[in-house]
Amino acid sequence: MPTLHSPTLEEIHVIYRQGEAAMGAWVSGLLEEQAQQVAALEARVQKLEDQLTKNSRNSGKRPASDGLKKPSPKSQRQASGKPTGGQRGHEGHRLEAVAVPDAVVRYTVPHCAHCQATLNATAVTRVERRQVFDLPAVRLMVTEHQAEVKCCAGCGYETQAAFPADVTQPTQYGSHFRAQLVYFHSGQFIPLARTVEVMEGLYGQPVSEATIVAAVQTAAERVASVTEAVTAYLVNTAEAVQCDETGARVEGKLQWVHSASTPQATVYAIHPKRGTLGMDALGILSRRCGWCVHDGWASYFQYDLPHALCNAHHLRELTFIADQYHQHWAVDMRHCLCHIKHVIDRALTDGRTELSAEQDAWFTHRYEGLLAQAEDELNATPHPPTRYPPANLLRRLRTGQNAVLAFMRDFRVPFDNNLAERDIRMVKLQQKISGTFRSLAGAHAFCALRGYLSTARKNGVAALGALTLALQGTPFFPACVATTE
Repeated sequence: MPTLHSPTLEEIHVIYRQGEAAMGAWVSGLLEEQAQQVAALEARVQKLEDQLTKNSRNSGKRPASDGLKKPSPKSQRQASGKPTGGQRGHEGHRLEAVAVPDAVVRYTVPHCAHCQATLNATAVTRVERRQVFDLPAVRLMVTEHQAEVKCCAGCGYETQAAFPADVTQPTQYGSHFRAQLVYFHSGQFIPLARTVEVMEGLYGQPVSEATIVAAVQTAAERVASVTEAVTAYLVNTAEAVQCDETGARVEGKLQWVHSASTPQATVYAIHPKRGTLGMDALGILSRRCGWCVHDGWASYFQYDLPHALCNAHHLRELTFIADQYHQHWAVDMRHCLCHIKHVIDRALTDGRTELSAEQDAWFTHRYEGLLAQAEDELNATPHPPTRYPPANLLRRLRTGQNAVLAFMRDFRVPFDNNLAERDIRMVKLQQKISGTFRSLAGAHAFCALRGYLSTARKNGVAALGALTLALQGTPFFPACVATTE
């Protein structure tokens, strides 16, 4: 930033000798220059203060960026008045005893603990039971498959019995063991070297990293048909599809993982671009006509389909505007959005599928009134900078009013995009635990398997069982792919 010119004493004398008019013009220009510099410095200070004030609770920053000093919680939820913990009448759960244990160890009473008299011939009056649930010693079971070979007495031709379709090598690991390799590495994000340690520690069986990579690639190939079917479901479903994207490094270069989700299914794809080229590679939005829920990233609006914006983002931004800029309209708008959500939740509980015309009109009027209130407050702000966060948010809330209130007009549309954010978080978790991807093939395999496992989990199927089915050649297909509208 250029510094303000400070005139020398000689320059001041020269201007003074030119007369009162010249001196007045010079002073006026100097004051205007100072005012411009002060305004620029104030904007710069405000921008730096905004950066310091933003955290995961009042902006889109990740929780990990908060560091060790976590911000104080500011939940949007209303207090229920109920005590914390389990509520009265809640059925508790514990480790229940089984009727027929696998093994029984009986402890006898040889003598009386009081007088030391022998009790060997005394009848047992009762038995106190305690059950311990534990793992037996586990090792791999080796099954040898033998195929008979017979020679025909008539023509001399040798005929061999057929091996099972998945038995192709002289020695190999079975589907259950390979499913665990994939589960630990791709399901729990354990790096290759540590996965080797885990398998040797659990079963005493050393495996190579190449074996794990091969199992992952095989599993990814086996679930390709599921990914294709789920993608078709996400294109055609009447449910709102929630989308998000995040960066991931592959071979040291930045790539972008795109996701599309519903409560029943998830699909991921990785691409060098964050915008429409990457979204087209996912193959959903370019062919879809139904609702798309997202965080307002400009590339999503390139698609001609109904859009819905994440109001969790708006609540965080409104919190920031209220705290940092003391804008009253931001507090009121936050309460308005939460109130609409509360009314809709209650309507859904009552079995209704839409608001009444009066409720819709009242909330719309309230929303537009708050936009007008925001305009008045911003107009009263002296000398706001060009990039003024309250003005930016107000502009987005006004131009995107239909997308902001989409959840009010169609109950199939969620209030926020949290489902997609939870799904895309797995990518960040993988990088946090295992680091970057070594190859693009590994990144594609990760996306295929994570989408498959997320879909299985959403449909109540355990990850390990789903992977075993995939490696056996019969991957799990969610029910929704057969009922797509």
